[in-house]
Amino acid sequence: MTEPYFDDGTVTLYHGDCREIVPELAITADLIVTDPPYGETSLPWDRWVDEWLDTAVAASRSMWCFGSMRMFLDWRDQFTGRGWKLSQDIVWEKPIGTSLAADRFRRIHEHALHWYQGAWASVHHETPREAWHGANNGRRSKGGSKGAHLGEAATRQYADDGMRLTRSIIKAANMRQRSIHPTEKPVGILDPLIRYGCPEGGVVLDLFAGSGSTLEAARGSGRRAIGIEIDEQQIEKAARRLAQGVLA
Repeated sequence: MTEPYFDDGTVTLYHGDCREIVPELAITADLIVTDPPYGETSLPWDRWVDEWLDTAVAASRSMWCFGSMRMFLDWRDQFTGRGWKLSQDIVWEKPIGTSLAADRFRRIHEHALHWYQGAWASVHHETPREAWHGANNGRRSKGGSKGAHLGEAATRQYADDGMRLTRSIIKAANMRQRSIHPTEKPVGILDPLIRYGCPEGGVVLDLFAGSGSTLEAARGSGRRAIGIEIDEQQIEKAARRLAQGVLA
């Protein structure tokens, strides 16, 4: 049985291939949040991992997966062919672009798509809400006609509590200053995804743990976390960070 590389009682990190570790440990999670290699560059670590989506299917019925539009289009059949259904996408807006190409728009965003298995009603989803600084709508009836493209909605009484659903474009700073992985995601983009798809006290799984930022974000939001990372140098850095409890 594979022993944890790091375990603090809330976060457990394993060294190895997720396709081998998950079946061996029979891992089940409320939510997967992961950032697989996109397979778009010549970098040695950027290689699409065959059959990782089979592993994901066995481990959870809900998954946020980061990726480029090209990646999702290239591998679309691997998602849908394994029963994953798309619920929505969010966009991470970065203040600093990452593309070196000079013949196209400067790319300052990344996508995260939410996939699920089975019936939508049985999958945990709770959209985070944020303070609204515009005009308060007070009390009024809400519903009726929503326009030709949305149809009719039942009328109901609505009291404005000063909060709004978190928007699908989320701004979060890059991790350039303290990054320990070239594609590291900041807590600012991970936290709302975790709060949306995993109940408090539940388990978040990252199949490509990388820097460990997903694990740290889960721990900070009151969830447990399991991460798997195959690169020995990378997992050493992630374990050191998790042990120190330091993440920007």
